[in-house]
Amino acid sequence: MKKVFVLTTMLVAAVMSVNAQSNSVQSKTLNKEEQQILAYIDANMPRAIALLKESVNINSGTLNIEGVKKVGALFAKEFEAAGLQTHWVAMPDSIRRAGHLVAMTPAASAEVNSGTSAGATAKAPKGKKLFLIGHLDTVFEPDMPANPFTMLNDSTATGQGANDMKGGDVIILIALQALQAQGLLKDAAITAYFTGDEENAGYPRSVSRGDFIETAKNSQIALAFEGANGLNSVATARRGASGWQLNVTAKTGHSSGVFTQNAGYGAIYEAARIVNEFRVQLSQEKYLTFNPGVFIGGSDMQYDPAKATGTAIGKTNIISPNTVVNGDLRFLTEPQKIAARNTMQNIVNQSLTGTKATISFQDGIPSMAPTKGNEQVMEVISNVTQSMGLGATTAGDPGARGAGDISYVAAYMDCIDGLGASGRGAHAPGETINLKEFPFLMKRAALTMYRLTR
Repeated sequence: MKKVFVLTTMLVAAVMSVNAQSNSVQSKTLNKEEQQILAYIDANMPRAIALLKESVNINSGTLNIEGVKKVGALFAKEFEAAGLQTHWVAMPDSIRRAGHLVAMTPAASAEVNSGTSAGATAKAPKGKKLFLIGHLDTVFEPDMPANPFTMLNDSTATGQGANDMKGGDVIILIALQALQAQGLLKDAAITAYFTGDEENAGYPRSVSRGDFIETAKNSQIALAFEGANGLNSVATARRGASGWQLNVTAKTGHSSGVFTQNAGYGAIYEAARIVNEFRVQLSQEKYLTFNPGVFIGGSDMQYDPAKATGTAIGKTNIISPNTVVNGDLRFLTEPQKIAARNTMQNIVNQSLTGTKATISFQDGIPSMAPTKGNEQVMEVISNVTQSMGLGATTAGDPGARGAGDISYVAAYMDCIDGLGASGRGAHAPGETINLKEFPFLMKRAALTMYRLTR
């Protein structure tokens, strides 16, 4: 009983602290509706933190299908409280993923059904059509050590997925409810899409992300709520991720003949030459990285690409006949990816004596390239933070972020990411969320949605 009382006291203290911070933000540039939005968020911060706690305490590791669905059901009720219509996108059993939660304002739903009588008579939505991106899953599976929502001090809490990204999900939900409370969603076309497998997307991606992409195409601007890097930075670009596999075969024989014209160099030397030349020719290119994750060679070896594991036997007096190297390739733009692959292929083609190498490339998550449209959306956000008295917003370093769901739709619309919660240690035990910044980020999101849909 004592522990419950202490936790409740700390939660109340945290809420009072963030409300005090929020109430100190004054600006003549905020209109009456915007001030009402901020007041709603201040008044509902205790409920926001309670919702965050409830969602964090439901394990929703990507492979925990029931847990992901349970978080989806929890958030569906909150979307419906904001007047949005929800539905669940189920995945085939073969995908082995829970599915996705989709919520739409009536105006967004009417846009999608524009060919029906309901759509034909629907009033045209105001402003831009928005696509809000969150995800229900975390990297923490049920067999991993539990880390329930716990207050560490008056402004910091820990918990599995508190930052990545249940905090971001709650920001979306409370921001929408703040708009709904003022009657500001009536003519706004907003679709929210919470995927159930962002941390480990199912294959094939054409299935696990097919509906996500097609639904997004009905919108004009995508706003993703992955972790924020403070109050004054957003992501206008994110790198993409792809894979590559190098296979080398070679003559084998007694090691005393290595390097000779007759015996050649062996598979391990050739693979080492290739990987090192990748480093020499490409490692200084900005935003381009390539990492060999598995390197297996020997006189006898086996490699399982599905599990990324293998075994090898290596006698020192036998020249290795086979080597496999598997790695990733991260890039900022599609042309950068293509150019890097061409360079890698040219390096592979220059075989050492007695060896033969091939390389294959696998597409993964596309990049979210920086665009003028993305910068224009950032300017709207920057005007919001300046109106809130927080100063201008700038673009973060694309190299500091990995790939994300927003990249799947970046080719079709303007995009901004990094609008979620702030904290530390995402994907690691002890992940934290910054509750001092939480209400400001929620207000930033709500005012951004408001201004974009006016």
